[in-house]
Amino acid sequence: MADSHVGKADHQSDTDSSSNVESSIAENLNEVRSRIHRAATQVGRDPAEVQLVAVSKTFSAEHIRAAATAGQVDFGENRVQEGLQKCALLRDLHIRWHLIGHLQSNKAKKIVEPFAWIHSVDSADLLKRVDRIASEQDARLEVLIQVDLAGEATKHGATPEELPDILTTGLECQAAQIRGLMLIPPLDEPERVRPYFRRLYDLRNDLLGKGYDSRMLHHLSMGMSHDFEVAVQEGATIVRVGSAIFGARSQKKNNAPHR
Repeated sequence: MADSHVGKADHQSDTDSSSNVESSIAENLNEVRSRIHRAATQVGRDPAEVQLVAVSKTFSAEHIRAAATAGQVDFGENRVQEGLQKCALLRDLHIRWHLIGHLQSNKAKKIVEPFAWIHSVDSADLLKRVDRIASEQDARLEVLIQVDLAGEATKHGATPEELPDILTTGLECQAAQIRGLMLIPPLDEPERVRPYFRRLYDLRNDLLGKGYDSRMLHHLSMGMSHDFEVAVQEGATIVRVGSAIFGARSQKKNNAPHR
């Protein structure tokens, strides 16, 4: 009998904990959306122009389910294998998956079916490979070109000088459609990254002025938990927010820059 009572208590504790997680995530989502709204209206933008991607890397399928229950549709994963596992566990939900981490060419074949967006294409060769694989699988992908504005040799991303070649390649693609640019700034302080956001915005406008298709340059994916409001003020149309929604990650797991 005592064991029965203990079992019921443990079950109730698990239920309460799950309920607390759901409530916390729902509250955090509302707060992030409110902050996006305020940041946009401060500079005369329509908040509806800004798409929120909840970065769920290292968080459980239960965390994602809680966010989806609160109305979140777009989720970003950093690592291909982790993302594929979560996609399989959450097939019953209406989720649009974004791959926001670096995509190795040899893993491109795995990501086409579950992922709708890839934020990290950084070369014409990778774009052509992704397009070919998507065509073979009769799939369609929305692609963003990752841009390196800091000139860091250890970072991924195309240089501004490489963008015309990638955009020209995109005109020939059938299944992988370029939709804009993505940026990971080299700094953490919001006001210190503002110039990088502004440079990406200006770079996009410069390319538009040179006659590149506006449909290929519609989106600017920039801004994370610590700086998304600044990114919105500087023209972001997609922000990638993780810890501000799901809570802090452990230091051991938090080794990639998409927060």
